[in-house]
Amino acid sequence: MSDRENFSNDPGRVVGIDFGTVRIGIAVSDPGRVLASPLENYTRQGEQQDRQRFVRLAAEEEVKLFVVGLPVHLDGGESQKSAEARQFGKWLAEVTGVAVEFFDERFTTSQAEQFLYDANLTSKRRKRRLDMVAAQIILSSYLEADSHRGDDPGALDD
Repeated sequence: MSDRENFSNDPGRVVGIDFGTVRIGIAVSDPGRVLASPLENYTRQGEQQDRQRFVRLAAEEEVKLFVVGLPVHLDGGESQKSAEARQFGKWLAEVTGVAVEFFDERFTTSQAEQFLYDANLTSKRRKRRLDMVAAQIILSSYLEADSHRGDDPGALDD
């Protein structure tokens, strides 16, 4: 059995990360991995403070997995931001001892912007919530994709 299969059978919270060099959006799932909720926007404060925040987050939420959004180009190619997100994910796994997976985050920021705009929030309120809502969208997409892994899609004529 692969690590992925072991993870899928092990209930617990998953945390979605919308990585940024200044702010990091954070969303968290319920223990059953059905719902994703925005948790916070964390403003980076330096390696020691960042380490403390993520170690505390992993412990408080009993995190089983971090899902870091991976910014990729429309053609699927990776960029400098992709490399930075991968480096952050490696660091996150090392400091927390929690596994990290990467998930395509194409269009999540624009989806989050549209969602917040449709909610009739002021520009200031939209800006304060943007990164954590993007993290929520990354996490929701990941959870939905994970729930269908291994499902037989069935025939079209059923």
